[in-house]
Amino acid sequence: MPDLFGLASIATKFALYLGVLASVGTGLAAVLFRLNRYRGFAVGFAVLGMAATLLGFLLAGAALTGDASGMTDPEMLGLLWSTPVGTAVALRITGLGLFVLGLFVGRIGLGLSLIGGLLALWSFVHIGHIHDRGSLQLNLVLLFHLTAASIWIGILHPLRALSLDTAKLPEASEVGHRFGRMAAVFVPLLVLAGGYMSYELVGSISALLSGGYGQTLLLKVLFVAGLLGIAAANKLRFVPQMAAGDQAAARHLAKSISFEWMVISVILFATAALTSVLTLPS
Repeated sequence: MPDLFGLASIATKFALYLGVLASVGTGLAAVLFRLNRYRGFAVGFAVLGMAATLLGFLLAGAALTGDASGMTDPEMLGLLWSTPVGTAVALRITGLGLFVLGLFVGRIGLGLSLIGGLLALWSFVHIGHIHDRGSLQLNLVLLFHLTAASIWIGILHPLRALSLDTAKLPEASEVGHRFGRMAAVFVPLLVLAGGYMSYELVGSISALLSGGYGQTLLLKVLFVAGLLGIAAANKLRFVPQMAAGDQAAARHLAKSISFEWMVISVILFATAALTSVLTLPS
């Protein structure tokens, strides 16, 4: 059972993943699907990501000293800043800052937001189990994995909002159809990327079946599979019915998306546990 600092680390990582992926994903989805009026949603999650980044840095300082004093110890925090942890924090804060700034400076800010979003995603390459492997190929696979996952998360709120607006049912069905076509390509790649990273990190089937890290990873994979099933149901059933003007199907889609959010939260929490208190099998 993790101690208080371990639990705080998991909660902070969860907030970090949710904040970064939801904010950057909403921005990417807005560009890809030409969506409007979701700036406030993206900014809110970006602020959550920045707050979790700073808190996570302070908690890392506490981990160095073994008590809460490390959260305010200039020497320890300075030492930590010179490590990959500091590099990741700098990239994340800069990236999310540019992302938010770009949302408020008109059309020219689009490129700024995209650059900032990619920097924020790239920051995850600089710390953790993937970074420890020192493989450029693995780093690029992780970046793709994060980008695809962020787009998936980012489309959920806009699509749900559109499906609940009866005046925008045609737009909702069009966005759902376009996302379904895109998902048909990147979802299998997302699964392959996750499988490849899992194998590289764990190294064997027996390691997956024994030990906390492998079992938590398996749990995460099961929830991802369930999420894929939900998404498939949305595409094959509700979206075509919405295109035919079925408002009941739109309400069902909205409920399904709410459930997707719950499953995504479990997946992100499992990821937070994997990267915070669980260790790779030796």
